[in-house]
Amino acid sequence: MESDKIKKLINSYFEAETSVAEEKEIREYFRSGEVAPELLKYGPMFDYFAQAKEETYTGSMPRKSGNRKKIYSWLSVAAVIGIGLGLFLENRYSAQQEEQEHAEYAYQETRKALQLLTSNLDRGTEKVAYLHEFEIATEKIYNNP
Repeated sequence: MESDKIKKLINSYFEAETSVAEEKEIREYFRSGEVAPELLKYGPMFDYFAQAKEETYTGSMPRKSGNRKKIYSWLSVAAVIGIGLGLFLENRYSAQQEEQEHAEYAYQETRKALQLLTSNLDRGTEKVAYLHEFEIATEKIYNNP
């Protein structure tokens, strides 16, 4: 009869449905030494739980939280510097691009003006050629009297 009750309690224990009092009853059953043969397989598990409950750690734990905080603070400083440098270089690059666009515009306007001057100079050169022929003709007239 007792073993049937313990079987139900063990099943409830594995389903995480037991109370603290019921778990205490299971532990006492396995400590009593009068364990049913079909429940002997659970004995080492409950013995281990009882033994593990009594264990304590007496060593010291190294504290590394200070180093971690320093690393995070330096990483945040590096991130801010990286972002600032990126923004500065992007601004400088865009200023160079704008300056280059202004220079290209000035070059194109100067080229148009020089082409206009060249076309007008070519017409003027043609007129000077006629003037040169006129000058030769007037010399012939004045020199042949």
